Amino acid sequence: MSIRFAERNKRLGTETAFAVGAEAAQFSLTGARVYPFHLGDLNIPTPEHIVEAAIRAIREGKTGYCPTPGILPLREALAEDISRSRDLNLDAGNVSIQTGGKPVIGKFIMTLMNPGDEVLYPNPGYPIYESMINFHEGVGKPYGFRETEKGFALDLDAIERQISPKTKLLIYNNYHNPTSAESDEEEMKRLADICLKHNLYVLSDEAYFDMLYDSKGMSISRFPGLFERTVILFTFSKKFAMTGWRLGAAIGPKEIIDAISLFNVNDESCTNHFVQWAGLAAIKGPMEPYREMLKTLKERRDTSVEILNQMKGISVGKPNSTFYLFANITAAMKDLGMQDVEDFRKQVLYKTGVSFTTRNHFGTPLPGEKQKYIRLAYSGINTSDIREGLGKMKELLG
Repeated sequence: MSIRFAERNKRLGTETAFAVGAEAAQFSLTGARVYPFHLGDLNIPTPEHIVEAAIRAIREGKTGYCPTPGILPLREALAEDISRSRDLNLDAGNVSIQTGGKPVIGKFIMTLMNPGDEVLYPNPGYPIYESMINFHEGVGKPYGFRETEKGFALDLDAIERQISPKTKLLIYNNYHNPTSAESDEEEMKRLADICLKHNLYVLSDEAYFDMLYDSKGMSISRFPGLFERTVILFTFSKKFAMTGWRLGAAIGPKEIIDAISLFNVNDESCTNHFVQWAGLAAIKGPMEPYREMLKTLKERRDTSVEILNQMKGISVGKPNSTFYLFANITAAMKDLGMQDVEDFRKQVLYKTGVSFTTRNHFGTPLPGEKQKYIRLAYSGINTSDIREGLGKMKELLG
């Protein structure tokens, strides 16, 4: 019997880093040593006070349904925290708790985009943006980045050039996956002006807002007139090492947040009850585990950057944000006589065990792209293994 799937399924994409992880896991079954740089997961444990809060909540019977937008203490705590860090004035009505940050993408699109509306989104970028736009019958308008001496910068001219009367939404991921691009004040202000000028609603994906090594985070929502048209994607995954707990939030104007919470009713009723109490402990608890995590990640970053820049044909900057390195391998591929970045990835994996994703895992390359890149996530691999794995890769490339 042949199953007749719904046509919309053909428009659904995936998060291809997981596919690379599956390939690496299969390779490891042969007895090979794998050095995992492919997935943005953390091998740093969730702080103990957060774990204990979840266990305590279970023992106290917080295992049933709870309010659809989330428990009030957590929403109030998040409103206070986001108000302070983003220079806003929020209350619990501006917060809808979600099962991670990822659901905010789809619910934002379902709330504000009609079929045929155009949506600007970063490419390279988190692949779920494109997947959700296509699945809900939007028209994706990808925009790229420019590599500069200071790192990657938004191609603002490309953004504004693509705007038409049908353009309704813009997805913006400052502290960007995969490039680690970080907007300065001038760039963010210009983007805010573009959004106001063209009446665009904004999804500000701030998953890495707190993953900064030498500065404080900035949100586009703080510019005059922007909060009224912006939804902030917040996640507990990175700052609190809670990737598998699946806890996040949509934060924005009450009218939009109420509409997003209506999807909560239809999709999952409510976010896991006792996990929300763990989230409250994370927000209210000590920040020392977070600061220690940043120190660990900074050491991993510095080690990775040092070794990568010693490799023949590879160059990478030292980004201030996220836990990703977007390395230029154009010259290395030319030396090896390769045209396809996927061939480069596979050769490195099977000859050295170093597993990473490529630019092609973050959207279809834009017309005119000539440079070749790979993304290495150093969040899930210890410094000693970074030295060992990248040392083997260095030997391979010469």
